[in-house]
Amino acid sequence: METALIIGGTRFIGRHAVEEFLDHGYEVTVFNRGNHDNPFESDDRVAHVQGDRTDDAELAGAAREVEPDVVVDCVAYYPRDVRTACRIFDDVDAYVYISSGSAYGAEVMPKREDETPLCDCTAEQAKDDSHESYGPRKAEGDRAVFAAAEDGVNAMAVRPCIVYGPHDYTERLDFWIDRVRNDDRVVVPGDGTNVWHRAYVEDVASALRVVAEAGDPGEAYNVGDRRMVTLEEMVELIADALDTEVEVVHASERELSIGDLSLDDYVLYRDYPHVLDTNKLAALGWESTPVDEAMQAAVDDHLDSDRDGSEHDPGRENEERVLGVLDTL
Repeated sequence: METALIIGGTRFIGRHAVEEFLDHGYEVTVFNRGNHDNPFESDDRVAHVQGDRTDDAELAGAAREVEPDVVVDCVAYYPRDVRTACRIFDDVDAYVYISSGSAYGAEVMPKREDETPLCDCTAEQAKDDSHESYGPRKAEGDRAVFAAAEDGVNAMAVRPCIVYGPHDYTERLDFWIDRVRNDDRVVVPGDGTNVWHRAYVEDVASALRVVAEAGDPGEAYNVGDRRMVTLEEMVELIADALDTEVEVVHASERELSIGDLSLDDYVLYRDYPHVLDTNKLAALGWESTPVDEAMQAAVDDHLDSDRDGSEHDPGRENEERVLGVLDTL
């Protein structure tokens, strides 16, 4: 039986990755600091090694203790993290780094792994922890993977777009589910045709395994829903999953300004379409979950949780002002 070491492994993508590898017959160990509740604490199939992945000695100790065949790195947020991991795990069958669609440095459609340029990353950005440096840091991590592969390390990268599904602590989708659940009229910024490619979390987890088993060292693989939906279609999918009906009300930048709102106040809105080409991953045998099934799972999990996405709420009272004026037009 092969052994998988999941660096992270208890919150969102990592949690689903653990389940994916278990379902496919792997022995699984998670390595993390133990700062979050461990959903596998009572599961004797999952071992836990506690440590800080930014401490080279502790990461190397985990490598010696586990002797993994596959390593999935869920929490490599800095290029140094990736370079260190590639050095420590230089003899594994597969080291899979979770990168991001944000690593792309050009607004083109679609974004292809072997064509679309990556973000540049300055020395300052490589150490910065701000949202603005996230894409450059992930891109530099990709370059670390490519360099390690040239030195013979079986290192690969997976680039998800916006990830959604059960246990999503970002609560981005939860905001929209909460809106549809509680309001008959839902304000959708723009004309509703905005596209920001999303990836169902279980499909990301399966992509990690497929790439570990069949990917080529030095390669990156995009992952996202094979059927993309617009923002308005996403709202309609949520309504279907809740077995309810809502009226979608489009609001332009000018109309939103009536309520002191802007397009960018809405989570999952993006002006230029963000679309990833997933054919390279599909060629390895990966398949995605139908979006209606994925949304149903996300909605069911939302209903079982206490998440409401309120941190992303632009303010219902502000929207009511917009709706009131639109009703008079």
